[in-house]
Amino acid sequence: MMRARAGSMLALAAALGAGSCGQAPPPRGMPAYTDHYEMRISTDPMPARARERTTFKLVVRDKATRQPIDGGEGLIYGNPQDTRVKAWDSFVQGKEPGTYYANIHYVVAGDWAMALEFRRDSTQKLEKVEWVQSVHNASAEP
Repeated sequence: MMRARAGSMLALAAALGAGSCGQAPPPRGMPAYTDHYEMRISTDPMPARARERTTFKLVVRDKATRQPIDGGEGLIYGNPQDTRVKAWDSFVQGKEPGTYYANIHYVVAGDWAMALEFRRDSTQKLEKVEWVQSVHNASAEP
């Protein structure tokens, strides 16, 4: 299991990407690892905001071969640490190799206990990653 401060990690990854000169930017998002997978988790918007759709992008590679994992299945879910509200969505494979997308609608701001489960196919066990996601107040309307 992995625990990380996702909001801080995602902001750090974005800051590091902005500072590169003449090189390919480092991958955007928070790194995560399970027994068999190497993952990168990012959100749009970043930082995540309450009462707005947050799209999660999950890039998955085989940990041993570093090859993208296509045809996998997974789920992302979470809840604020002080309420019984829950949010979840299934990942849908994107056009890019080894890339999956899911949407979460955070109903309240604050720290959310998040987790995702992923497997290569239905014959494999689900492997889980956990972290805390900082969700900011909804953006002000003009």
